[in-house]
Amino acid sequence: MKKYEERTEALEKIANGITWWIGSIPSLIAHTLFFIISFVLPLLGLVEFDKMLLILTTVVSLEAIYLAIFIQMSVNKSHEKIEDIQEDIEDIQEDIEEISEDIEEISEDIEEINEDIEDIQEDIEEINEEDEEDDHSERARNVMLKSNVSSNKNEIKALKDKILELQDKINELKNK
Repeated sequence: MKKYEERTEALEKIANGITWWIGSIPSLIAHTLFFIISFVLPLLGLVEFDKMLLILTTVVSLEAIYLAIFIQMSVNKSHEKIEDIQEDIEDIQEDIEEISEDIEEISEDIEEINEDIEDIQEDIEEINEEDEEDDHSERARNVMLKSNVSSNKNEIKALKDKILELQDKINELKNK
């Protein structure tokens, strides 16, 4: 099995090299010289015109067959790469959807925390009415709780912005 893969890989490298060379300027020059020489040989009387046409037609036909195979191999390889990219994009989209769901859950948790904070603030106000000596410490706790909620809101907003950015990148990849 390993030998088969090694042979296949070697043949693919050769096919890629040939495909690259056929599409290059040196190939264009070589083919042009080959055709010029093919038509000059009968003019010089070195080869009969009919034999030259027969050989030239055979060579060109065989070359066309192999080029079609090489081109199809390149197309197949490109198609496989495109399918891999599409699978990656689908995976990224699934991840983004999961992140969006997580953010929604976090937002719900924050809302619940805000409600709890409001309840705590009410309790604090009641305690403050009962005991004015603890006024400073309760205010400090209240400020700390509000600060934590504000910080959480900022983190959620940053996550939402990052998700939007990822979705834009996915759409760009799809359009390419």
